[in-house]
Amino acid sequence: MLMMNHPGKTSYEIFNWPEAAIKAHIGFMISLNKELTANGELIGCEGLQGPHEAKLVRASDTGTPITDGVFPESKEFLAGYWIVDVPSPERAYAIAAKASTAPGADGKPLNMNIEVREVMSGPPPDML
Repeated sequence: MLMMNHPGKTSYEIFNWPEAAIKAHIGFMISLNKELTANGELIGCEGLQGPHEAKLVRASDTGTPITDGVFPESKEFLAGYWIVDVPSPERAYAIAAKASTAPGADGKPLNMNIEVREVMSGPPPDML
């Protein structure tokens, strides 16, 4: 799983970018996703709403939901993710590095952090 983390310096600033910059950024992501699909590597991907819509939820003592948030002051937040099926960690790192180069408001690569973590297939057989 490749997780794109926004540095959180401000709110989700992409909403304040010039229209052409937003289109270039989204176009980059669409192109990357098409490439991964053509390679048979893309399992799923989504961009996520900014933290101004996020809620933390936990169960109360009675099991009813308790919510907390929103958290617009978040220092860092998950902006989106890709789930890929690749033969090696190195391939996942290469995809993450490419995703990191998505263009920003000024057209230059954002070089955003992309966290790479293996999705576990299930518990070890001896735990079943």
